[in-house]
Amino acid sequence: MANVALRRALLDAQVTNQALAHRCGVDVKTVERWLQDETRIPHQRHQWAAAEALGVETAMLWPDAIRNTVKTGPDREVLTVYPYRSACPKSIWRNLINTGRNEIVLAGYTNYFLWLEHPNLAKVLERKAQQGCKIRFLLGDPESEVTRHREEVENVPLTVSTRIRITLSEIEQLRDVPGVEARFGDDHIAMSVFRFDAEMLVTPHLAKLVGHDSPMLHLRRYQDDGLFDRFAYHASELWSTGREVWRQPQRPSV
Repeated sequence: MANVALRRALLDAQVTNQALAHRCGVDVKTVERWLQDETRIPHQRHQWAAAEALGVETAMLWPDAIRNTVKTGPDREVLTVYPYRSACPKSIWRNLINTGRNEIVLAGYTNYFLWLEHPNLAKVLERKAQQGCKIRFLLGDPESEVTRHREEVENVPLTVSTRIRITLSEIEQLRDVPGVEARFGDDHIAMSVFRFDAEMLVTPHLAKLVGHDSPMLHLRRYQDDGLFDRFAYHASELWSTGREVWRQPQRPSV
C-alpha cells in the first residue's frame, strides 16, 4: 500500500523526490520505494532527515516505526510531545485538518490562532462538512466571569474575549452549513482538545501563560480507554453541557 502521508507531505512542502533523496543521502529510487510501500521503513537517520526536510514529524510519515520499535505500552498513543504549542509545525495541523473525514472537534478556549495560521480554514471546513464530516467548535463565553478572570491572569493587550470574538466572526460564515456546530462552555479554560478522527492535539494551559507558550501532546488512538479515549471523553462531556452559539441547521435528506 502506498505511503499517502509521505506523498502528501512532499506536495505540501513542494519538495521533489529528487530533492528529498538528496537531503536524505539516498538514491531517488529509494524515495520512490518509500512512496510505493508504507511498510518499508527507512533507517532512522533517513526518517529524521526526511521529516526535517518536509517540516513534519517522523511519526506522521512512518507511524509503524514509532509504534513497533519504541513504544509498546499505553504511552504508544503519544506520538510527539512539544514543550510549546507553537513548536508544532503548521504542516501537522494542516495534515490533520485535511485528512479528517468523520469528526473534527476544535475545543480551544478561543481558537484564535487557527485563523492566523490557516487563513482559508473556514472554506476548508465548509467543504469538509459538505462531504459529511461533523465539525464542532467549543469556545469560551466572551461575556463570562471565567473569561474575565482569565483576562486578568494573562494581562495581555489582545484579550481573551477579543480572541473569542474574532473566532465567532470567522465561524459566522459557517452558520448555515449543515454539519457545523458551535457551543459556549467555560470548563475547558485550562485545557484545549483538538480532535481529528483518531488523532488529537491536547494542550494543558500553564499558570499565566497563553496557549502558544503551553505544552502540547500529539496522540493517536490505538486502544480502548487509553489516553486518547480519556481526552475524548473530556471533550465530549464538555460539549454535552455547552450552550449553543447558534441553532444547528439540518442536513438535507437524501
